[in-house]
Amino acid sequence: MAVIVNNVELTDAEMAAELPLHADAENPVRRATTALVLRRVLLDEAAKLQIGGSDDEATIGALLEREVRVPTPDEQSCRRYYAQHPDQFMVGELIEADHILFQVTSEVDLTSLRGLAQDALNALIADPSLFGAQARALSNCPSGAVGGSLGQLARGDTVPEFERAVFSLQAGELLPRLLETRYGLHIVRVNRRVEGRLQSYDEAAGGIASALAAVSRDTAWKQYLQLLVGRAHIQGIELEGADSPLVQ
Repeated sequence: MAVIVNNVELTDAEMAAELPLHADAENPVRRATTALVLRRVLLDEAAKLQIGGSDDEATIGALLEREVRVPTPDEQSCRRYYAQHPDQFMVGELIEADHILFQVTSEVDLTSLRGLAQDALNALIADPSLFGAQARALSNCPSGAVGGSLGQLARGDTVPEFERAVFSLQAGELLPRLLETRYGLHIVRVNRRVEGRLQSYDEAAGGIASALAAVSRDTAWKQYLQLLVGRAHIQGIELEGADSPLVQ
């Protein structure tokens, strides 16, 4: 079905140019189509308001700059964020960790994989000295060849769900449950910890303000885009909110 935005049909050439930018998306065609629709809506609004730029991206940027008010985070908001997320402001904190990865793929029976991983974890809870042998025999990570060792890790080195789990462990502790991440199921243990220090608020304030400003900006942009989408005449696709990136 053709996709038409404000009486203008998206072309095959536009799709061919946009599609490679979304190759990693779960549904690249839908993501690319959505991005084109949203861009068209923004450019149409810019034309209506007689806002221009050197190219489409500059035009969209000028539109957002003029039409969207982005609240600036105040010191109270920054201090509250600092108080609520102390882990994010630890510096010099390191761990040495091992893991065994049971990778989840489309070809794998998840029930069987989970059973295998749980059996391995139960064996390690009973006898932690088996960790290296189990990693070499079972892990789908290259670290399995060295007994599951990931070496030294700092915060930010791994995906958030893995980081939260391993940095909660003490030296010598095995996580007594399977850890699920975007990569699969893990058995993890920490061998050594180097405790860091908490940055002072003054040290962290600049980064906090920038991060909160970025969140505030993204929220304001999405709200504005939802308003424009609600006004636009769009055929051939039903947008689920305006959650796609405004520009690439």
